[in-house]
Amino acid sequence: MPALNDLALAVEEREPGQFFWTLLKAHHGSEEASETLDYRVYRSATRPQASYSSALAMGVAELQKINAAAGPAGNG
Repeated sequence: MPALNDLALAVEEREPGQFFWTLLKAHHGSEEASETLDYRVYRSATRPQASYSSALAMGVAELQKINAAAGPAGNG
């Protein structure tokens, strides 16, 4: 399970009025210092939400589930 600080939450409107949350995981491909991060899809919504804010709230809820499953050690 990735650390929370390696995750990013994005919301996209794939069709008009259909918003999906997506959790992206930072990919640390090379050991060289870099100013950019690559992200890969970690999890995403299977059903659309009617608004951006609703999809965002659902994505935040998914992050909270991941945090709860990680326990106290996952909060760092």
